Amino acid sequence: MLIRAYRLTDKLGLFILKFSSALVQTAFDGVHLFVYGAGGGAGSILGVIFTLIVGLVTLLLGGVRRLLAIIKGILAFIWGIIRGALLRVWAFISFIGVVLFRLLGRASGSAVRTGARSAKTVAASAAGTPVTGTMAHPKPQDVPVVEQLVIEDPLRTSNRVLSGFFILLGIVVIGVILYATDPARSARPVVPGSVVNPAGSVLLNEPEPTTNPISSVQNTPIPTATPVPEFLQVRGTIAYTIRENGQTDIWAVGVGNTHPPLRLTNDPADDRDPAWSPDGTRLAFASHRDGNWDIYIYNVITNETQRMTFDISFQARPAWSPDSGEWLVYESYQNGNLDIWVLPVDGSQPPQALTTHPAPDFSPAWSPLGREIAFVSWRDGNQDIYIFSLDTGEVFNLTNTPERFEDYPSWSPDGQFIAYSALDNGVEKVFVKPAHNPGATPTVLGAGHTPSWSPDGLSLVFAADTIDGTHLFAMPYNVAGAPTSIIAVQSGAAGPSWTSAPLPAAFVNSGGLEPAQTEPLYTEQASLNRNGKYGLGDLSGVNAPLAYLSDRVNDSFNALRERVLEEAGWDFLGQLEDAFWDTDRPPQPGESPRDWHKTGRAFSIRRDSIYGFPPPVEIVREDIGLETYWRVYVRVAEDAQDGQLGEPLRRMPWDFLSAQSGDIEAYTQGGRLRSEMPQGYYIDFTQLAADYGWERVPAGSDW
Repeated sequence: MLIRAYRLTDKLGLFILKFSSALVQTAFDGVHLFVYGAGGGAGSILGVIFTLIVGLVTLLLGGVRRLLAIIKGILAFIWGIIRGALLRVWAFISFIGVVLFRLLGRASGSAVRTGARSAKTVAASAAGTPVTGTMAHPKPQDVPVVEQLVIEDPLRTSNRVLSGFFILLGIVVIGVILYATDPARSARPVVPGSVVNPAGSVLLNEPEPTTNPISSVQNTPIPTATPVPEFLQVRGTIAYTIRENGQTDIWAVGVGNTHPPLRLTNDPADDRDPAWSPDGTRLAFASHRDGNWDIYIYNVITNETQRMTFDISFQARPAWSPDSGEWLVYESYQNGNLDIWVLPVDGSQPPQALTTHPAPDFSPAWSPLGREIAFVSWRDGNQDIYIFSLDTGEVFNLTNTPERFEDYPSWSPDGQFIAYSALDNGVEKVFVKPAHNPGATPTVLGAGHTPSWSPDGLSLVFAADTIDGTHLFAMPYNVAGAPTSIIAVQSGAAGPSWTSAPLPAAFVNSGGLEPAQTEPLYTEQASLNRNGKYGLGDLSGVNAPLAYLSDRVNDSFNALRERVLEEAGWDFLGQLEDAFWDTDRPPQPGESPRDWHKTGRAFSIRRDSIYGFPPPVEIVREDIGLETYWRVYVRVAEDAQDGQLGEPLRRMPWDFLSAQSGDIEAYTQGGRLRSEMPQGYYIDFTQLAADYGWERVPAGSDW
């Protein structure tokens, strides 16, 4: 049976080989006719036809390649479902197989013995020898033809048994697959969220609300403290950011359970990017409190805040010089580009630009040795970490990894290593690499982002996303240990900065600042109709085929629409591609018949929003795990492109239109990264939507 299967595959392979050879030869003949014009115009036409056929075959192979990738993912999912069932079925099949082998083995053995005696009788009669007693088994060359055929019967019987066994096994496996993938038992509602199709349509819907009025304020309870690991005995204070109720503030927590999390800032505007001074008495940060993004310094001793930059353009991500904090380095958006700037803290000199490269430079970090600055840039076509020398002005690429997007560099206290985070195979991880050896292989510490070194350089703190939110973790470096949750901090903590200095006792005893925003972002007023069901709410002023949403989510949409209008300067959600769908609407290609639009809990932005010069929307691809997600950035109104609203882009957007450019790789990938960073100011629509309860789902397979 195996030989027959081999011969079958061998013939199939030979056929494919001959077919491929003929196809290639035909293609070359077509090209030859096209170039040399055999037979004049007819030859040229025939050559064009053959060339087009080859092109279509190439395009088909590209589609097959993408289809195989999709099938691979589907098979992996199916295998995960049936694996458990197969383990149980295998024991039963093995038992049946053993029984069959034993029963058939006994029957075939009896038949062989009977056949052998008959054969021996025939052989003895032919030789004229009487058949009496037991005879020795003759040598192969002495066995008559009849006896040889009888001796081979057990092999044929075994082949039949083996074939029957594998047929039975195949039937059982097919049955298990059909049972495990039966839509009637495996179908479940689609997870709410968002998806961007090739034209840039975003579907968003809100999680299940309750029947009572809903407050958007969802303060995460602070868990109890945990024992302090030995490598965290350095103590000190960690500053970090928390986004609650649509607002970002800076908090601080004592390492080693010295004090609970305390709010350091409470301005109604966003405060972020905290960075401790070398002595731990001052905290530099970025804020939008005066109408545009600027750099500020908060003195934890005097409880005073000082504004450091007064440019209407964008400034953020400050870092201190190691010489008692006499200078600040930060990113600034000037003349349509992000660059690295420095300024003295005492204000004795105006700000100075360190980099002027056409590509965006951002996220600076000052070396503890004082003469180098690490930063992130797109100057080599991908997002890498670079080192700038203050002595020579030279710049070199430290990471140079096109497959990753590095960010948030952080120097070790001795200036020998740089920690950073990067998206690696769909997972954001923390890496550590020697600061002056571009060829060295970085050390992977684990999943996380925005790392910061401990004051003694023995460990790092970073944010990590878990199933119940984002938390702060610490991990020893070059010391045995595992990631350990520092202490209980709120879910959503990010951007940590660690100092060895404790917070003043007076501030700790005060319990921190109260939140500036106490009212909920929205209140969902949902009521049942006379049929005991929730109805549809009208989206007043929204241009859509059916401008309705469920009464359980329409208030959150209206509040989100007003917030986007305030943040972007124009009514982005005033025109939608879709909102509510009739329940009898037939699904379009690539759509599920069980779509959230039919429940009135989803909306789609306009498909043409990714077109224009410049387009009103930019989409950033985010590969998380095995799924692709899309982050939507809305361009600020043109009359507000001066820094008052939004901020510049750091992540390179996805170019969907390149899939139609003739580039085979772009076609198979559904597009590619843009070659240049778009200029201007944008708002993170995905973040704002999440503030109001609207979440995204993975992209579909048809983008």
